[in-house]
Amino acid sequence: MEKSLARYIWKNTRLQQLWILAVVAASMVPYFLSFDLPKQIVNGPIQGDGFEGPGARQTFMHIAYDIPLIGHVEFFQGLQLNRFQMLMALSLVFLALVVLNGLFKFYINTYKGRLGERMLRRIRFELIDRVLRFPPIHFKRVKSAEIATMIKDEVEPMGGFTGDAFVSPALLGGQAITALAFIIVQNFWLGMIAAGIVGVQAIVIPRMRKRLLDLGRQRQLTARELSGRVGEIVDGIGTIHGNDTSNLERADIASRLGRIFSIRYDLYQWKFLVKFINNFLAQVTPFLFYAIGGYLALQGRLDIGQLVAVISAYKDLPGPLKELIDWDQMRQDVQVKYQQVYEQFNVEPLIDSRIQELATAPVGALTSALVVTNLSLSDDSGARLVDHVSVEIKPNETVAIVGPNGSGAEAFAEALGRMVWPDSGRITIDGRDLLDLPESITGRRISYASADTFFFHGTLASNLLYGLKHAPMTDPVYDEKEALEYKWHSIEAVKAGNPTLDLNSDWVDYQAAGASGPEDLLKAIRPVLDAVLISQDILDLALRSTVNTDVHVAVSDHVVALRASLRDRLRDEGLDGIVVPFDFDAYNAQATVGENLLFGTMKRPLMTNRRLAAHPYFQQLFRETGLSTDLYAMGLEIAENAVELFHDLPPDHPFFQQLTFMTADDIPTYQALLQKLQSRRFEDATPEERSAIIRLSFAYIEPRHRFGLLTDELMDKIVSARKQFHEHIPADLGELIERYDAERFTPSASLMDNVLFGRIAYQQADASDRIRAIMGELFDALDLYDDVLSIGLEFDVGSGGKRLTMVQRQKLNLARALLKRSDYFIFNRPLSALDQRVQDQITRNIVQDLHEEGQRPSIIWVLSNARLAEMFDRILLFDRGGLAEAGNYPELSEKNGMFKELLS
Repeated sequence: MEKSLARYIWKNTRLQQLWILAVVAASMVPYFLSFDLPKQIVNGPIQGDGFEGPGARQTFMHIAYDIPLIGHVEFFQGLQLNRFQMLMALSLVFLALVVLNGLFKFYINTYKGRLGERMLRRIRFELIDRVLRFPPIHFKRVKSAEIATMIKDEVEPMGGFTGDAFVSPALLGGQAITALAFIIVQNFWLGMIAAGIVGVQAIVIPRMRKRLLDLGRQRQLTARELSGRVGEIVDGIGTIHGNDTSNLERADIASRLGRIFSIRYDLYQWKFLVKFINNFLAQVTPFLFYAIGGYLALQGRLDIGQLVAVISAYKDLPGPLKELIDWDQMRQDVQVKYQQVYEQFNVEPLIDSRIQELATAPVGALTSALVVTNLSLSDDSGARLVDHVSVEIKPNETVAIVGPNGSGAEAFAEALGRMVWPDSGRITIDGRDLLDLPESITGRRISYASADTFFFHGTLASNLLYGLKHAPMTDPVYDEKEALEYKWHSIEAVKAGNPTLDLNSDWVDYQAAGASGPEDLLKAIRPVLDAVLISQDILDLALRSTVNTDVHVAVSDHVVALRASLRDRLRDEGLDGIVVPFDFDAYNAQATVGENLLFGTMKRPLMTNRRLAAHPYFQQLFRETGLSTDLYAMGLEIAENAVELFHDLPPDHPFFQQLTFMTADDIPTYQALLQKLQSRRFEDATPEERSAIIRLSFAYIEPRHRFGLLTDELMDKIVSARKQFHEHIPADLGELIERYDAERFTPSASLMDNVLFGRIAYQQADASDRIRAIMGELFDALDLYDDVLSIGLEFDVGSGGKRLTMVQRQKLNLARALLKRSDYFIFNRPLSALDQRVQDQITRNIVQDLHEEGQRPSIIWVLSNARLAEMFDRILLFDRGGLAEAGNYPELSEKNGMFKELLS
């Protein structure tokens, strides 16, 4: 990595810098002319110099040059203009010079900005590229939040400085020198005064700003440390809550913020002191010009036009000079930042870039043995984890690795998966060191899975297929406009040193998964999901999800048939009462009061409960039907019963799980509200109080809560109000509410609700599990199982996969490794979060049943249960970092050794 920022910029942008420097040089000509023109206007047409007679004229725009070897050449004779015409002509030339100088500035600044953005893009990409090539052990020493902050924020000024690195000193220095030279030409002593002040500013101000640089460096470091600390708090929030250390973290953050405040306050004080001195020096010069220049003009040693021109020229001198001083400060500041980035990212040894080169062609199978020779591993502290282990693992062989925690078995598996690098010894395949093999081979032909899981923010499917996305397999189809835009982006990517890989391409290697394309990918995925016992979890996610009818047409089209099949199946099994279907003319006792009243679903987030309650039509319906007073009275009784029954219970009591209308935290609130409303009528309550009480009745279900509050009369009244609601519903509300219809699919409802078209009876034990099992069978019978599974695979796993349980994450991690159909599978206690029975079942599925005959890969499994080693061809027993025993199950189980102790 280049140590000097200036050399880094010049190395990558020298051609562009030379071009813009040439443009800057060309811009100095009209810049100088714009200084001389005011003098000509004042002395000539305005004061009458050269226009002494009444009809006097002067030549305008006479263009002639004496060219060596050729002689005098006249290009344009010029125009003869009177005094007024000359004034207008010179003024128009002045205006043209102003426009030309502005256009030069516009072009230069735009070019600089584009150049800077390209360099920022380049350096960010290079830093991320280096992160991808860091040695594994380095990630244990750095905080991810600090790395992200440096790439996102700390390199930002470097992009802006790139355009200014060479152009600004040339442009600003050229402008300052041009203005200063013009002043000296007009009057030597005024020029010396300006030069003296400029010299003081150029020497004093940069020296004073050294303190600013030091404070800026401290501010940068403390801000980065704060970012890393906040990242630690987010990642360790469970540990903080579990150990009651939130106030310790508050104290730590307050201390860090105090330190940052102190640094920034000192920075502001020094910054504005420097600014004050700089502004003072800048304002002293005009005073001297007016005093001394005016004195010289009074003595006749300086004409008015020259004085005006000098003052006008000096007006343009402080600006470039100040910006030049600012540029020097920015140069030092970004060099300091770049030095910090250099120190953070200049890590040795980096993974060789050739190891990560793109490979689009299929990679051949690994047919040679995995040979471990004299392998030794250590942790960060230098403690030996594996000590001089040698072993050979053949293709198609299944090897069980057993041993107590800390025996070295886990570290040995990490070395096989290239998660750690050996201190000494080698791991080779066909004579080639494992660390020297391209990732296009190891990442496709060797799979590694452990208990540590990580998933990127996205769908479950994108994370499951992540191990198949090695290179773009097909080019996307673009229309003419999109193709031009992609071509422009590709050109810019090349100029910024970025690859031109198209993220919109299809990156999934379907053949590696055993599929021919996206059409039959699910058929290849499903055996893997079944093997790790996650299919039912994904099916449950699908049932709780809404369905995109544009994508999953088959599911939405068969919902009505599914409803009928479900009813027939329940009738055949004598389970008619397990689901109470929706009926527009009847009250559904298993649904809430709100669901019965609405008889449909809201299109969220466009419509919510609060928006519906506030809608004028809904409020009018309540008034006309009298439901306001009925549900208010019902809500009061619910509140009274809940407060009386549960106010003495602890917040974590299981009874609160049965309450859908109130939480443990709501009990005190409603207790106080009941006391306030005890002797007040419905009309006396405020709208907020009425809403709080009526809201309780909306979530009430008689068979579940059993307060005996729903009379036949009230249920009939709700059904009548429902009919009136849908009969006269306004268009704006009708577009946001989908009414239940037994003959069509409801897109805003979940798949479960669509198939049930009703509610499960709460009186039935295990009703939900039985319904799910029946639905799974129905999906299979109608050949819809894969379609439903694909809906579940669209579930968003959240940041780091945290919307999934630990059990689901470990299953998914294992499935992702299996889907690659590698030649070597290395499983390092991958299912530690599962109970032993499920671990055993999944292990048996993978070792015995998953792969077809003749395609059995080599499986190396660090087992938690030594008894499962019976399924493997060979057993490696680790103890205290060494290979204690090796052999097959019958040999080691009969031997009175350590393995027999693990079995007992």
